[in-house]
Amino acid sequence: MTTVAELRAGFADKVLSAQSVFRSVMDAMARPGSVQRIGPAAGAPVGMMRGTAAIALTLFDHDTPIWLDSRMSATPDVAKWLKFHTSAPVVTDSSIASFALVGDPENLPVLDRFASGSNEYPDRSTTLVLQVESLTDGPVIELQGPGIDGSTALRALIRPWDLFERLAINAALFPRGIDVVLVHDDSIVAIPRTTRLVRGG
Repeated sequence: MTTVAELRAGFADKVLSAQSVFRSVMDAMARPGSVQRIGPAAGAPVGMMRGTAAIALTLFDHDTPIWLDSRMSATPDVAKWLKFHTSAPVVTDSSIASFALVGDPENLPVLDRFASGSNEYPDRSTTLVLQVESLTDGPVIELQGPGIDGSTALRALIRPWDLFERLAINAALFPRGIDVVLVHDDSIVAIPRTTRLVRGG
């Protein structure tokens, strides 16, 4: 059993690192499909990529319910690390989660299991954080939407393979919907609810 003293460290400089990561996440959301690198290194438990850990250290707190998929929750150190560094409660009901951390996206649950917000409070939805195989080496996925000049091409190995088809539900739900952050190692790509698949995938 891992003790608190044995848990992986978080940021070396908590304030400056969190500010840098926050800017990276905002840049990713403002420019969907673009690969943004998380600058400050964050310690991460086994099963959690450095980018996922950096997002957690920056955006999670005691008012941020977190849902872990079966792969993330299979390692007790993940929940322990999150609680120690962020105080975020880990919940079993995905429909009330502010963030869902997914280490096995191939077995991603159906999206209606997650919160999509309301017309009055569309921000009360779940943001999916999916750890993927690559963000730079894979089939070309062409995206359009706000923040994209015309269209943009993302080359990524993403599972589930039909992720963007599943996200098409966002068009009918808007302004409600699901936002997605793809993570590979220390790089991220944001897919906000307003982003649409043109071709590929």
